Amino acid sequence: MTELPEVNPAERNDAAIAFLLTRRSRPAKTLKAPAPDEAALREILTAAARTPDHGKLEPWRFITITREAAQRLGAEAEARAKAQGLPDEKIAKAGKQFHDSQLCVAVVSSPKQSEKVPQVEQLYSAGAVCLSFLNAALAAGWGANWLTGWAAHDEAFGREMLGLKDGESVAGFIHLGTEGVTPPERPRPDLDAITTRISE
Repeated sequence: MTELPEVNPAERNDAAIAFLLTRRSRPAKTLKAPAPDEAALREILTAAARTPDHGKLEPWRFITITREAAQRLGAEAEARAKAQGLPDEKIAKAGKQFHDSQLCVAVVSSPKQSEKVPQVEQLYSAGAVCLSFLNAALAAGWGANWLTGWAAHDEAFGREMLGLKDGESVAGFIHLGTEGVTPPERPRPDLDAITTRISE
C-alpha cells in the first residue's frame, strides 16, 4: 500500500503549479528502457485513480501490458489492419506504438448502469484518469505518452486481445519508459482567443 504524504489542501503547492505549467508529453517512439517496476507503476496507478468520479462508480479500469505482450499486440494490430484493407501507412502505424513500447497501460472506459450519472460523464471520468496517469508518470520522472489510434477503437481487437466486455472501450494507451529525447516546446493555446467571461 502506497503511503500518502500529509498535505494541507489549503496550501499553495508551487512545485505542482510549476510542473503543470511546463508539463510535456514525451513521444512514445523515443521512450527507452527501463520502464517503471511494479512498485513505481503502483504509485502511478494510485495517483491516476484519484480522479473526479461522480457517484463513485469507478467507470474505468486498467490493463497493464508488458513489453513482451506489446510485441504480440503489435503484430496482431498489423494483421487486423491489413485484413481490413487499410493503407500501408496505417498498417505500420497500427503496430508501431506497441512494437516501440517498453510498458503500456490501457485505460479502459467501463461505464456502469446509473440513473443519476450519464454515461458521457463516466466517459469524461475515464479521460480524466488518462490525464492523471500521464501527469503522475511525468511527475515521477518517467517519460510517458497517451495514444489512441486504430487499435483503441476496433471492437474486435479490444474484445479478443484485451478482454474488453460489452460496453467497454479503450480511453487511451499510456506508454511509459525512460526519456530518450527531450521534446521541444510547442505552441500553446491563446487563452484570450478561447476564454469568454460572463460577469453579470
